[in-house]
Amino acid sequence: MRVPVLVEHAPSPSAPASVARRPPPPSAAGPRIAAVRCALPPHRYAQHELTGPIGDLCLSPGADRALLHRVHASAGVRTRHLALPIERYARLGDFGRSNGAWLETGLELGEEALSGALREAGLTPADVDLLVFASITGVSAPSLDARLAGRMGLRPDVKRLPLFGLGCVAGAAGLARVHDHLRGHPEDTAVLLTVELCSLTLQRGDASRANLVAGALFGDGAAALVARGGNTDGVNTDDGGSGSGSGSGSGTVASASGPRVVATRSHLYPGTEGLLGWEIGAAGFRVVIDAGVPDIVRGHLGRHLRAFLAEHELTVDDIGIWICHPGGPRILSAVSETLGLSEDALDRSRRSLAAVGNMSSVSVLHILEDVRVRRAPEPGTWGLLLAMGPGFCSELVLLRW
Repeated sequence: MRVPVLVEHAPSPSAPASVARRPPPPSAAGPRIAAVRCALPPHRYAQHELTGPIGDLCLSPGADRALLHRVHASAGVRTRHLALPIERYARLGDFGRSNGAWLETGLELGEEALSGALREAGLTPADVDLLVFASITGVSAPSLDARLAGRMGLRPDVKRLPLFGLGCVAGAAGLARVHDHLRGHPEDTAVLLTVELCSLTLQRGDASRANLVAGALFGDGAAALVARGGNTDGVNTDDGGSGSGSGSGSGTVASASGPRVVATRSHLYPGTEGLLGWEIGAAGFRVVIDAGVPDIVRGHLGRHLRAFLAEHELTVDDIGIWICHPGGPRILSAVSETLGLSEDALDRSRRSLAAVGNMSSVSVLHILEDVRVRRAPEPGTWGLLLAMGPGFCSELVLLRW
């Protein structure tokens, strides 16, 4: 399969030094991640329990299942959570029913994740100034975040930013956009909510390799991340819950133990639009996964990532915590190879993939939650959260504990 040739435009040699990219000025009080909480559906299956039922959904009776079994065995997944009991998928029928299930289950999981994250941060729904919502596995208008606002008691003047189309990169890109907002509004509280019910997009009767890979890799879940502007550290938010803006709730902010977001970087790879995404038709979302994606990662991610770190006088060796989207074993291997990482650097990503599968935009937040639950990194530790997605694109978020 031919990998697209990337044509990237370098700055003109004659360009004045004043227009060269400069790192943002250091901030002693940048946005801080106050809480991360994931919510998983109750329907949990071992990988081998799903191979047969998924084969029944995707393959015609009597079809050779050798490829199906190889893909499931090599996916790096041990268990997954599904939005519905596996026996219900055959009865979904059409896109309307699948999308209805996405909305119903997504609201439940979204509320669970968001309420848990706010509780962990010592905040209430009325404290939220910005709600960024990302999903690529269902659609609705009004969007799911708008439906949750009234259901959970967010303020009527809460700013909302629903995102669609970013896919697996949305966990990192959403955090980056939260960072952008909080740098300009340092007294605000912002929340990133991601809901991905990937199993509801599985195409019945589709024996393509891409559909079989999706059926072997993807799991379902939701995650919420609470971030606070640099002027909010240590602030007691008790003013009677007046709803008058940032810090209007009745909770007390949890101790500032989470990492700060230091900087972010987005990158689009020209000529790669067809590598990853959806073909949207009458049956809903048909997955596109090109075999050339790992080669793009090997050929280009390392260069851009190293240049980003160099702007902050850092190298790959300075990063103590890697939070990499677990796109699959081949993607993780490509990232490790192109960056020259140690054998265990991406173990958190592999553990997440094994435990819950690839949950699209939820996955990097699931890994970040794991970092917070386990022994906290030493103060001063640098971290890098990264993901890739449709575009083809990458998003980098530099963290410091």
